[in-house]
Amino acid sequence: MITIFTICTGKYSMFFENFYNSCEEFFLKDYNKKYYVFTDGDIIERDNIVKIHQEKLGWPYDTMMRFQMFNRVKDDVISSDYAFFFNVNILFLKEISQEVLPNQENGYLVGVRHQGYYYENINSFSYERNINSSFFIPYGSGKFYYQGCFIGGRTKEFMEMSMILDTLIKKDLSNNIIPIWHDESALNWYYASREPLGLHYSYAIPESVKKEDSLAIQLDKNKFGGHQQLRD
Repeated sequence: MITIFTICTGKYSMFFENFYNSCEEFFLKDYNKKYYVFTDGDIIERDNIVKIHQEKLGWPYDTMMRFQMFNRVKDDVISSDYAFFFNVNILFLKEISQEVLPNQENGYLVGVRHQGYYYENINSFSYERNINSSFFIPYGSGKFYYQGCFIGGRTKEFMEMSMILDTLIKKDLSNNIIPIWHDESALNWYYASREPLGLHYSYAIPESVKKEDSLAIQLDKNKFGGHQQLRD
């Protein structure tokens, strides 16, 4: 069983149907999948969808508090084999199979390397540089920069990560610190000391720069009013 997490509060609910249909068609299609959807909207419920009411928290908390959301259903998902989170504006285009399933060598975690930093020097990465943050990464450290829109792992390791990052995000907030890229900053801090399975950016490339070999795209939010309108 594969657990799929996604969040669609506010106007983001408009993306869910296409996300769900493309995930069913192309992502690990030989596996049973169960979707945990955190939303305040109306979505079409199915046998493999668990709708969890989630109030819109406002920017940046709608994204930054995602690990807290996952932890709400830890007891329900822990028996699944693998867990993945996708931004709801992800659209799968081609079959994605077992190559995305991490093993012991990867610490049972997986992420997609960021297209914008794929060929860049590590010192150009947009890591959290605030030394007072729990997610501080000094210049000269780290290996890759991972996107927050497509992450996963064996459920045990994924939920362990989720618990740790939720705790540290709340610690930062109690100290009036918001990491530069929120949950993505937390993810990169966690992965910096590990060896996750690093997928090519073709697994989650922006729609505006997609290529023929793209496996999944991030739909261009500008076509739906832009980031600000969607967040509002």
